[in-house]
Amino acid sequence: MRNHIFDAYSRYYDMLYCDKDYIAETEYVVGLLNRFGVTGKEVLEFGSGTGVHGRLLAERGFRVIGIERSAKMVAQALTAPGFSCKQADICAVRLGQTFDAVLSLFHVVSYQIANDAVKAVFDSASKHLVTDGLFVFDVWYTPCVYSQRPEVRLKRMVDETLEVTRIAEPVTHPNKNKVEVNYTIFTREISTGKSETFSETHVMRHFSIPEIELIAQMSGFAIVGVEEFLTSKIPSDETWGVCFILRKL
Repeated sequence: MRNHIFDAYSRYYDMLYCDKDYIAETEYVVGLLNRFGVTGKEVLEFGSGTGVHGRLLAERGFRVIGIERSAKMVAQALTAPGFSCKQADICAVRLGQTFDAVLSLFHVVSYQIANDAVKAVFDSASKHLVTDGLFVFDVWYTPCVYSQRPEVRLKRMVDETLEVTRIAEPVTHPNKNKVEVNYTIFTREISTGKSETFSETHVMRHFSIPEIELIAQMSGFAIVGVEEFLTSKIPSDETWGVCFILRKL
């Protein structure tokens, strides 16, 4: 993942996703950990962003360390009792301690485009897990990408101080299992009318179940669960986000 990704985007990240149901997602993750037998409370989060999931997990009694590559996202993250975060590359980070679970939410694994980067993230998760610990992550699902195909989308969010409009224009690369999402962001200050426009390209990789299974085996994991993120439904060609639950052998 290139260094500049989220550098400008991070300023408006929380506003653009203020409609995201972090509480429901946290409850879902806690339910997964319980369902698959995690009794410990030590959690490592890869790609912790501005720390919303981490803080909510901390409120549920977990002790969470977040790892985030973007320095600007880390600067915006609010720590709380039971949650801290640091800037590091999830492909290479080594904390010298183990955890009961490693989480990587909101398609962070899909930002790993190259095979060696994906393998490095799995290896990093394995090195930070106790035996039988869980690696839980969600990705874009290949059958859905090919069936539904990404399309141009517009999102506009307004609060008392700012209006933000985002246009997402995807370009699909079927032979590389990736989608370039070209974002154009328009912002306007309500009080002054001052505006700004900038662009970022986020390259996303999508995965099939056999592909994840192969990488998991190479990194010392076994797949113990595959389901639609948040709903727990069986994945289909209409499922954009699939959650994988891997157990360290």
